[in-house]
Amino acid sequence: MTEVRVELRKGASLGPYAILGSLGSGGMGEVYLARDTRLDREVALKVLPPAFANDEAHVSRFEREAKTLASLSHPNILAIHDYGRHGGFYYLATERLEGMTLSEDLASGPLSPRAAVKIGIQVAQALAAAHDRGIVHRDLKPSNVFLTRDGRIKVLDFGLARVCEQDLAPSGEASRMTTRDRMTSPGTMLGTVGYMAPEQVRGKMADTRADVFSLGVLLYEMLAGVRPFQGRSEADVIASVLKEDPPTISQAEVFVPPVLEILVRKCLQKDPDRRYRSLLEV
Repeated sequence: MTEVRVELRKGASLGPYAILGSLGSGGMGEVYLARDTRLDREVALKVLPPAFANDEAHVSRFEREAKTLASLSHPNILAIHDYGRHGGFYYLATERLEGMTLSEDLASGPLSPRAAVKIGIQVAQALAAAHDRGIVHRDLKPSNVFLTRDGRIKVLDFGLARVCEQDLAPSGEASRMTTRDRMTSPGTMLGTVGYMAPEQVRGKMADTRADVFSLGVLLYEMLAGVRPFQGRSEADVIASVLKEDPPTISQAEVFVPPVLEILVRKCLQKDPDRRYRSLLEV
């Protein structure tokens, strides 16, 4: 997908939000630091550019993320304040976070087992809460895990989330989200290569056990300092996910308690039935 940049300068307004500066960019547009002029508070404003405003798939994903976040209330999941459209821009206002992503933290090397477990537990609790609502994240990776300055973990970006029909929350909203999710064609690979479960790589319908696999990848990377599935190309990484068992974490010359090695191995089983049944079990 071609990256589309949005240029909203400091001092510009988007609905009731005054732009204070840029927080980052990505394929779906920009994230800005903004002030809610109604409540006089700072927020993070995720903006879908006008170029995507008439694209049903992009708008659907953006709306799905907003409604998914609105349906979840958990201290380890990014809180949403508002969603709307103004002047051709769709926007999503969330709580402002201060700190860094796990991806940025890992740039300096592996974490201690204690630190990795602390992060892993909070991520597992966040996703368990989502799973309790029938919501599968499908794109867990270090850049979607935020470490706040006060030590709290926040799971970000539910744009690829889907609702499992077998675990639907008893609400019409969940039913409508599932209907939109069926728009995804069978065989479509959604997620980030290297963090997706084998069933995701194959384009099959992913249930909560796919997030268990992704958490296993995350734990492995935090402990070993490298990703468990690697290759010179995206195709090589996919082949590794489908066919290869990663080296033991101890081969990375870091000390990891055996119980953690066993836990990560079970999360990374190719067959979903051989993984932990839920993140609560993890």
